Amino acid sequence: MLRSNFTEMDPTPQSHQLEETPQDAQAALGQPVVLPLDERPTEIMIQIPTQAYFLSGIRDFVVNLTKNMTGFSTQWAFRFQAVVDELCNNAIEHGSKPGEFIRITMISTKGKSLEVIVEDTGTGREKINAAQLTALYQERRQMMTQQYLGFRGRGLPKIVGEWTDEMVFEDVPSGGLRVKVKKYLRKEEDKVLSTQKNPSHLVV
Repeated sequence: MLRSNFTEMDPTPQSHQLEETPQDAQAALGQPVVLPLDERPTEIMIQIPTQAYFLSGIRDFVVNLTKNMTGFSTQWAFRFQAVVDELCNNAIEHGSKPGEFIRITMISTKGKSLEVIVEDTGTGREKINAAQLTALYQERRQMMTQQYLGFRGRGLPKIVGEWTDEMVFEDVPSGGLRVKVKKYLRKEEDKVLSTQKNPSHLVV
């Protein structure tokens, strides 16, 4: 089966010196790496029917998890809400037929990163594989500079592409499509709202 991985990386060069951790030393000596409990990734998987009705609960869950368990700011919590909403809507509209399901997985490594994985069953009206979605993403990203695509039409390149550091499209062996996105925590970005007293006024 065709498999295509596409990674959209943050173009901003990162140059910083990392201090060696006890885990680095263990790995260098060939010893098993044991992470402290508070550094181990938290993985949560949710499966919902292919009905947009259930997305309101997912949106609330994403905001609460991001604010309370990841180290990202309130601003980023609402950005992730938009990212997950876009990916889930795409999976429901195009990837899984009515009566099927989509699967959402969130992997949080506190203070480091947040990864979101959305998987459909490949039973929707518009069958598309990872290579085709990669080409469509690149095409729409190029078109954004030339014409207005509408809010939903620009969601993948504009919302998901600009608010994550990595994006990977994969074919699922059972016939579906899997989209993985990841955002790394950066202290500079997380300080955006630190001086604002009203959290309801967000700059996104």
